[in-house]
Amino acid sequence: MADAASRLSSLAEQVLGVPLPVRLRAWDGSQAGPPGAPTLVVRNRRALRRILFKPGELGLARAWVSGDLAIEGDLYTALDAMSGLIWERDGDDRTLLQALRDPAVRAAGRELLKLAGPPLPPAPPEEEVRRPRHLHTRHSDRRAISHHYDVGNDFYELVLGPSMVYSCAYWETFDKDATLEAAQRDKLELVCRKLGLREGQRLLDVGCGWGSMALHAAREHGVSVVGVTLSQEQAGYARKRIADEGLTDKVEIRVQDYRDVSDGPFDAISSIGMAEHVGAERYLEYARQLYGLLKPGGRLLNHQIARRPQTDETAYSVDEFIDAYVFPDGELAPIGTTVTQLERAGFEVRDVEALREHYARTLREWVTNLEADWERAVRLTSPGRARVWQLYMAASALAFEHNRIGVNQVLAVRTPPSGASVLPPRSRTWQV
Repeated sequence: MADAASRLSSLAEQVLGVPLPVRLRAWDGSQAGPPGAPTLVVRNRRALRRILFKPGELGLARAWVSGDLAIEGDLYTALDAMSGLIWERDGDDRTLLQALRDPAVRAAGRELLKLAGPPLPPAPPEEEVRRPRHLHTRHSDRRAISHHYDVGNDFYELVLGPSMVYSCAYWETFDKDATLEAAQRDKLELVCRKLGLREGQRLLDVGCGWGSMALHAAREHGVSVVGVTLSQEQAGYARKRIADEGLTDKVEIRVQDYRDVSDGPFDAISSIGMAEHVGAERYLEYARQLYGLLKPGGRLLNHQIARRPQTDETAYSVDEFIDAYVFPDGELAPIGTTVTQLERAGFEVRDVEALREHYARTLREWVTNLEADWERAVRLTSPGRARVWQLYMAASALAFEHNRIGVNQVLAVRTPPSGASVLPPRSRTWQV
């Protein structure tokens, strides 16, 4: 078909009600759209079928992961330009899903279907996970964690760098010379200082990942650490690191659900980037479990991504792309909800620190690492899996930058029955 790009661009604008903010290049080599803008490459008609049979974020994600769609030019600029069509729904802007439900644009939609070719929905990419969501049983949580984390330690080393910390770093400065490794070290030290760790204390690290927090706390602060994870690959990697540093007498790594930890009490608990996996229905149970594992006077540091409150907080909300490809069963809550649940469990919340801009910078560093060694990343996983991580991290960086999501460190205390204070008068002296 001659000049598919112009026809596709015109039909898309009729459906969406606004000009496309990116340039298009179609499978026949034709191009249309604003000169100099990032180019959305529609490599084949199958890309259109994926979008039309699943309008919205999931259809676009399927086309991206399968390689049917690509972007030429700066990925962040392209995603930013398209955000009003994909994620942001303010004012009168229509998303693709909303538009295709409007009878006034169905004629253009029918023309798009003709342009897309045979009316058969393509099978989703093999990287997609589709199953009943948000069960949060021990079995379903193990499966969800394995899907995300058991994709190969070598792949995570490539993306995360030597620190092997898969959570928001803490940047003293956003200058270009600041390094990810130093920022991750500063984040671990910040957590240790907030917890007031001292030699001889006992720390529980919930969702210990590849052991970085456990190692730092044992090596730098002389505490004994129990780290728990549901990932076999993470546990094996962490145990080797611990043995290599001669800290096996200080650190124990378990493949264990946090709900099954029963050998408290602990002086302190760190939960860094784990609570997003707990689920709304299980969150109070999670908070009560950690409260019960702490000594009176013990501290919890809960580091967790937050979403913005919705108009109707009773409505079910899920990011289709993240749920299907990245964090199955993951759920985000507003920071106010998290604080309330911790207080309901008995905690006294003493400090909340927002690190939204820090996570945006962290994610951009991870994307840089991935793209700098792209061919190896593909060999270590699959082309589709590498594209999943590229899209998810780049889009997440923009989400933090535009305040669609945030991340917070909440310091909470199991206050003694007497009500005695267990924090210094000027607690913010813990800053690194």
